[in-house]
Amino acid sequence: LLRREQYRRADDLNLSRDIARSIVIAKVNNSRVVLQRALREHPDIPGAQNIADVIDHLMETLKALETVTTLDGIRGLEGEAARNYFKVFDSLIFNQKDDFFLKERNRRPPLDNMNALLSFLYTLLVHDVTSALETVGLDTGVGFLHRDRPGRPGLALDIMEEFRPYLGDRLALSLVNLKHITGKGFSKTETGAVLMNDETRKTVITAYQNRKREEITHPFLKEKIAVGLLPYAQALLLSRHLRGDMDGYPPFLWR
Repeated sequence: LLRREQYRRADDLNLSRDIARSIVIAKVNNSRVVLQRALREHPDIPGAQNIADVIDHLMETLKALETVTTLDGIRGLEGEAARNYFKVFDSLIFNQKDDFFLKERNRRPPLDNMNALLSFLYTLLVHDVTSALETVGLDTGVGFLHRDRPGRPGLALDIMEEFRPYLGDRLALSLVNLKHITGKGFSKTETGAVLMNDETRKTVITAYQNRKREEITHPFLKEKIAVGLLPYAQALLLSRHLRGDMDGYPPFLWR
């Protein structure tokens, strides 16, 4: 019954739009918090004004998301917000600048060390989100923001958007800025793709697992839970919404 309702919602562009709107609002909000925290912790950071400008722009994007009427409009605002966010992401990298930088987001394959690190963390994250969705009985292949494509876990990619800044980006910055990983752990192939060696991969996975054991007060449930349970909590909230127990889907909004 849950999956039938998921399919009905996914086939209705207006209903898909409403869920997608909540997801993208969370992603933009959480990206904004990453930048705000960086400025608060490092007020003299080079490029501080540019970061502040992007923070303001992301707030304007949040306002625009409240009134946009189409799914394509939501995707357009999400794409613009992501471009602006990653435009200043390099300023958040304080150490090892010769080895770690981000001029633009690239993937499949990643072409520099930072993109390789981000892509690996996002892969870990999408696996966790996929497991959480399957646990509550949802079809991971049928999303609302990411539409159907053979072999693509559309719903997992949807829910992952809420966690990219909080779990992926922040951890990547910590690993680099605290020098828990170094440029020696990466190599470039003849095709230009950048790969991590086994030791670095193990370090990243260990840091990711440690991060998941930390506790956070869930912004909607108002209860303390392990960070690693956040995808499961969101999967439960989405299933409750689809069943009609909640009027809307409350995404993970980092404060």
